[in-house]
Amino acid sequence: MITLNPKKLLNSKWTAVQPKHKEKHFLIREVEFNEDGVVVHCLMEAIMTKREFDIDWRDLKNPVHWQTGWH
Repeated sequence: MITLNPKKLLNSKWTAVQPKHKEKHFLIREVEFNEDGVVVHCLMEAIMTKREFDIDWRDLKNPVHWQTGWH
């Protein structure tokens, strides 16, 4: 498992281990926290296609699907 601090998510770069739709590199564009500091919304953008989608930030901890940085 990847250790991940939710406060450092914004503008972080990610690489999909198994790219789909020719999308491999991603960037976290939005992160919203509630009053308790818990992530309530995380928006990811594909670099090549600019497609945006919501993601559960905890899914990024799984090294089977995601790597930190662009590889």
